[in-house]
Amino acid sequence: MEDGIRVGLLLVATPQLEDPNFRRSVVLLVEHDIDGGTLGVVLNRPTEIPVDRVLPPWAELVTGPPVVFQGGPVALENALALARLPGEDEPLGWRALDGGAEVARVGLVDLEAPPGLLAAELLQLRVFAGYAGWSAGQLRAEIEDGSWYLVPAEAGDVFAGDPTRLWQNVLRRQGGDLAFVSTFPEDPTLN
Repeated sequence: MEDGIRVGLLLVATPQLEDPNFRRSVVLLVEHDIDGGTLGVVLNRPTEIPVDRVLPPWAELVTGPPVVFQGGPVALENALALARLPGEDEPLGWRALDGGAEVARVGLVDLEAPPGLLAAELLQLRVFAGYAGWSAGQLRAEIEDGSWYLVPAEAGDVFAGDPTRLWQNVLRRQGGDLAFVSTFPEDPTLN
């Protein structure tokens, strides 16, 4: 049974989603199994922790800002990285997401592997602490309850130069009603 959720799509928090872990967040789906659940990483939560403080060997390969991003509220003590590579090869230490063409060359990096395995091929790299996770059926229910918009991703979303504007930018490019939602004020009581 198809549920419309797939790897490579973005979850964009609706203005009604008040959970501080996900308020105005943009989440890239990196794994999805209808029976097993869904994993994603929040793309627009940079921390102030420099990558060289937690993963020195990878620091010089990181796409700015050179900080660790909070990928979600689960397993914050664990790091994962996403990287974009050119071409069609799948080098050691990198696994392509099984998503659509928009993110075909974005994949997960094995941070245990020596950075030199990927250094020459990396176009972009970002490191995340933690991830977001949903049990089977949970994410579909949250979408149906109006907590999330499910929209196409672009490879540049993962490595946005100004991640603090990603929520607005992703919604604006959707056009129509979602472009209008991008103008929703942070605090609607001040409107």
